[in-house]
Amino acid sequence: MNRIVANPVARHKRLTLTIVLILVFAWSLSSVNWSPELLHAGGWAMIVEILKGLVSPALSPDVLWLGVEASWLTLAYATAGMSLALVYAFIAGVLASGVLANGKGSKFFTKLFFRGILGFTRSIHELVWAWLFVASVGLSPYAAIFALAIPYGGILGRIFADMLADVPQQPIVALKTAGASRLQLLFYGYMPLVRADFVSYTMYRYECAIRSSAIMSFVGLGGLGYQIQLSLADLKYNEVWTYVFFLIVLVILVDGWSSLVRRSLLHKAGKRFFAGGKSSAIFALLLAAVSWLYIYIAQGASLSSLFTNENATYVAQFFGGMLGIGEETPAFMQAASWENAFRLTLETLEMSIMAIGFAAIAALLTVIPAARNIADGSLTATKRWYNWLLFGIVRLSYIFSRAVPELVWAMMIVFILKPGLLPGAIALALHNFGILGKLWAEVIEDMDTRPVRNLASAGASKWQSLFYGVLPSVMPKFLTYFLYRWEVIMRTTIVVGFVGAGGLGQQFKLSMSFFHYSELTLLLLCYMVLVVLADLVSETARKSVK
Repeated sequence: MNRIVANPVARHKRLTLTIVLILVFAWSLSSVNWSPELLHAGGWAMIVEILKGLVSPALSPDVLWLGVEASWLTLAYATAGMSLALVYAFIAGVLASGVLANGKGSKFFTKLFFRGILGFTRSIHELVWAWLFVASVGLSPYAAIFALAIPYGGILGRIFADMLADVPQQPIVALKTAGASRLQLLFYGYMPLVRADFVSYTMYRYECAIRSSAIMSFVGLGGLGYQIQLSLADLKYNEVWTYVFFLIVLVILVDGWSSLVRRSLLHKAGKRFFAGGKSSAIFALLLAAVSWLYIYIAQGASLSSLFTNENATYVAQFFGGMLGIGEETPAFMQAASWENAFRLTLETLEMSIMAIGFAAIAALLTVIPAARNIADGSLTATKRWYNWLLFGIVRLSYIFSRAVPELVWAMMIVFILKPGLLPGAIALALHNFGILGKLWAEVIEDMDTRPVRNLASAGASKWQSLFYGVLPSVMPKFLTYFLYRWEVIMRTTIVVGFVGAGGLGQQFKLSMSFFHYSELTLLLLCYMVLVVLADLVSETARKSVK
C-alpha cells in the first residue's frame, strides 16, 4: 500500500519541480534585452570566419609542433596538480569521514571541521585560485599547479569522505572484533571497498583537470589555452581551431584511458595494457614523475623560489589589501559596494539559470538518437538505417561540446555577441550540453527495458513508446543530473565573466586589474554564498524527486 501511495506523490513532486524550473528559466530570460543590438556590427561576418577556421584548420609544421608542445604543458600541469590533489583529498577525506575518530564528540568535530575546509576549497573555481596565486607569487608554474590542486582536492576529498561514510559496517565490525587498529580498519577494511569507485571518479576528475589546465593561460600561464588566446587576439581562427582540436584529442585520450580503467575495475579484465590496475597505476606514476621533472628542470620552477623575502612581501601586501589594510574605507564596509555586489550576484544567478536551461533544451532534443539501445533498435523494437548515423553525429557533437572549456567558448562568442549575460550563458550551455546529453543518454541505455517492450508489443508506435515508456522512467535521473550540472555551472559563471560575459566574474577581473583588493574580498564572499546556496537548493530538490 505504501508503495502504491508513494509513486503518485513522487510523480506530483517531480511535476511541480519541473514547472518551477521552467518558470525560473523564463524569469532568467527576461533579464536579457532581446534585440538585434545583441549582435556586434560585424557579428555575422565573424561567425562565417570562425566557421571557415573550423573546416580549414592551420596544419603548418610550426603550428602543429607548437600544438604538441602546448598540449604537453597542459597535460603536465594537470598531472602535477592532480597528484597534489590526491594527497590532499586522501588526508582531508579520511579525516572528514570520521572513520579515524574516537567517540561521537571527536567524530562530530573532525567531520564538521574538515568538511568545512573541503567545502571552502572546492567552492572557489580553479581560475580564481590561479588569479590569487599569480597576484601573490607571480607567473610561476606552481600558480597553475596549486590552483588545480586546491579545488580538485576539495572535490575529491568530499567524494572520498562520503564514500567512506557509506561503507557497509559488517566487514568493519568483524575486523574490530578481531582486534584491528583504526589504521588497519582504514587500509584493510574501508579502502578495499571504496577503491574502485574512488579510482573511477578520480579518472573522471583528471579529464576535467585537462580542460581546467588549458584555461590557466588567461592569467598569463602557458599551455593550449595560451595559444588559443593569442590566435584569437590575432583573429587567426584557423589556428584557434587547430589548438582546440589538440585539446579535444587530449581529452579523448584521457577519456579512453579512463574508460579502460573503469571497465577493468568493473569486470576485472586485467591483462591488457592500460586495462589492468597495476599497468595503469605504473603508467600514472611515470606520467606524474615525468611531469614534475619537466616542470622542475625544463620550466626551471624551483619550489624554493616561492619562499623568498620578495614573495613574502607580495603575499603580505596582497592579502593585507584583501583585508582592507591601508584603506580608509574598504569596499566591504561601503553600502554602495554591497549594493553593486548584490546586483552582480543576481546577474550571475540569472546567467547560470539561462545556461542550464539552454543546455537542457539542446540535450533533450538530441538525447533520444544518442542512446545506443535506441540506435540499435533493442529498446523500441524498431530499426531504421539512419539511426546509427544520427547516433554517431550526436555523440560526436557531445564530445566536441564538452571537450572545449567554457572560457574558450566564451572567448569566441564575445567576438560575435556584445558583452553581457547572454554570451556567458551560451558559452556555459555549449560546454554543458555535451556533458548533460552524455549523462542522459547513458540513463536511457541503463534503464529497465521491459515496460517499453510491453508497449511496443501492444502496438505502440516508436514515438508513443518514447513518450509513454522511456521519458517517465528516466525523468527522475534526468532531473537529478540537471540539478547537479546547475551546481557546477554556478561555480563556473565567474570564469566566463573574465572575458566580458557579465556578472561577478567581470567585476572580479576589473577589481584585480585596478588593484582594488578589498573589493575582491566582497565579490568572493558573494560568490561563495551563491555557490553554497546553489548546493543547498540543488540537494533539497534532488531529495524531493527521489
